Amino acid sequence: MADQAAALRDRFAQLCAEMDAPETYADPARYARLARERKQLEPLINAYDRRDALERQIAEAEALTGDPELRELAKAELDEGRAALAELEREIKRLLLPPDENDGRNVILELRAGTGGEEAALFAADLYRMYSLYAQRRGWQMQVLSLNDTELGGVKELVCEVRGEDAWRRLKFEAGSHCVKRVPATESSGRIQTSTATVAVLPEVEELEFSIPPEEIKIDTFRSSGAGGQKVTKTESAIRVTHVPTGLVVECQDERSQYQNKDRALSILRARLYERAQAERTGARDAARRSQVGTGQRSEKIRTYFFLRDQVVDQRLEGDNRSFRLGPVLNGELEGLSDALIEQAGKSE
Repeated sequence: MADQAAALRDRFAQLCAEMDAPETYADPARYARLARERKQLEPLINAYDRRDALERQIAEAEALTGDPELRELAKAELDEGRAALAELEREIKRLLLPPDENDGRNVILELRAGTGGEEAALFAADLYRMYSLYAQRRGWQMQVLSLNDTELGGVKELVCEVRGEDAWRRLKFEAGSHCVKRVPATESSGRIQTSTATVAVLPEVEELEFSIPPEEIKIDTFRSSGAGGQKVTKTESAIRVTHVPTGLVVECQDERSQYQNKDRALSILRARLYERAQAERTGARDAARRSQVGTGQRSEKIRTYFFLRDQVVDQRLEGDNRSFRLGPVLNGELEGLSDALIEQAGKSE
């Protein structure tokens, strides 16, 4: 592992030097690629530095165990250091798993109500709250780009941007059909209902990396819809972008400025087209987004939220590792789930 650490530190130093070179500044796409690789390596380099410091701390504590006056204090420090080192070694193993080509990217997250009517929309709103709290815990920035909600506070469709370290690496496993089993607030007889919501996770790409020819885009403006009063926009600031060759349509009306809505809509469209191009390159039979969200039917699920059992079960995980407490998960404590999914994905590659 020492040789591996040295090699990765050398690569990190090389990336820093290449990014400082004048020829790199002249090539924005190359600079972005190098910056993304450096950003991927940085947590691992920091982990190696922390491991070196812990190993020195442990060695110092071991040297003090022979001193009768300091023996108990040294043993306590030794136990603490060894426990911290064991946890850090697990973290390093996770960081060493094969990288995804989109690691380091920000994310376009899409939520849609599936089977279950209003209850499905309320469940989609619960998922949005869960991801919002998770983003807060991770220090990510989360911004809603498009929202179609219901009168009861549910979400028919929501698109948001998530920016921050490890956003793609952790959120990509959320893609798929999520299922909930509970007594809905809309159910008067107290029967348990099964509903679904679908999640799509798209890597955000810069225009320099993936551009769309202007002749392939049709842009329309229209007046934003709203609930009335101050929420109704008086000017035609809402934007509808259509990618003519594929028929993909993106609408954005949450920003007050037409230019802001246009930028947001184009960002979402780029993410969808980039993902479609990735799927074609890897020989996928369908676009990756379609495989992520499925049809929203109850049988197509990656995870089930059992309210009466206070339990979340991820169908992709195995054995005792697949069950988590519902309350913490819905309050954004997704680290245990995402760590397990990252480790399992690494083992299968």
